[in-house]
Amino acid sequence: MTSSKSDHPNTTPLSYRDAGVDIDAGDQLVENIKPLAKRTLRPEVLTGIGGFGALFEISKKYQHPVLVSGTDGVGTKLKLAFQLNRHDTIGIDLVAMSVNDILVQGAEPLFFLDYFACGKLQVETATAVIGGIARGCELAGCALIGGETAEMPGMYPHDEYDLAGFAVGAVEKERIISGATIQAGDIVLGVASSGAHSNGYSLIRKIIEHSHADLSGDFHGQPLADVIMAPTRIYVKPLLALINQLPVKGLAHITGGGLVENVPRILPDQLAAVLHRDAWEMPPLFRWLQQQGNVAEHEMARVFNCGIGMVIVVAPEHADTALSSLHTAGETAWRIGEIKLRTANQPATVLV
Repeated sequence: MTSSKSDHPNTTPLSYRDAGVDIDAGDQLVENIKPLAKRTLRPEVLTGIGGFGALFEISKKYQHPVLVSGTDGVGTKLKLAFQLNRHDTIGIDLVAMSVNDILVQGAEPLFFLDYFACGKLQVETATAVIGGIARGCELAGCALIGGETAEMPGMYPHDEYDLAGFAVGAVEKERIISGATIQAGDIVLGVASSGAHSNGYSLIRKIIEHSHADLSGDFHGQPLADVIMAPTRIYVKPLLALINQLPVKGLAHITGGGLVENVPRILPDQLAAVLHRDAWEMPPLFRWLQQQGNVAEHEMARVFNCGIGMVIVVAPEHADTALSSLHTAGETAWRIGEIKLRTANQPATVLV
């Protein structure tokens, strides 16, 4: 019986690097990350980057703390980051999507972890991405406490990566914002977005492709690429200040599903939010997307934030104070609607 060539073991020594995983590059990335993470530290952090697990002590300022967690990615906005070779702000998007989500229940973001996966680790690119994550954590006031970098040859195309983020926050049990106290007559406020944030990018990329748009061309005084890639606004600090100033009945982060599908998530079943289209001006980016893609108005409101990144519901007597607080904090905000009793077969969000 003859043996095949494959029966004989390979006599050439193989290493993890030969298999496509560079341990030294991973070690260098960890060293690059440490000073970035250090800028985000809070007093409650006991151990951070480098250990098997990160330790975080819940502050004694909370009497009955409830932990609130959230996880998200940045979707196909990553494809444009690869195309444009822009990696320094995509990490801000990653943080924003999770911390804004937990914020709507009144939670203060405490710490954040990231997951960075790639086929071949490019240290410079990964450092830029995680630098953006650290910047996002600074904007949110939370600690970048740990994460995972996974180099997986064959899983991703060359020079591409994927991201996931995980945020944990805390809120006093009696101060959880659930929307349960919202009633007819309450006022709906809208806080401006910084752009498309991290939603609808599959449609945005399709519109760019069909319109043959020049991403380097001028768009209202900026390169179109800058407008499309503007990082997601992080609302944590101004909204936590607002929550501490007056009773906020409900908050809705306008992400996938747009205005139409996110506002109803905080409303009691018998209520509807009536939003006035003329209460705010839809930013030029969204008008361009609608025109270039021939996108129906309802589809726009179902896919994009249309210029409103966060919705706030307050009692009528608190509306003016809330707007003043937001403006003082540097936010652009408007009174965009009101809460009404919902009639039979009426949608929970009505655009008029």
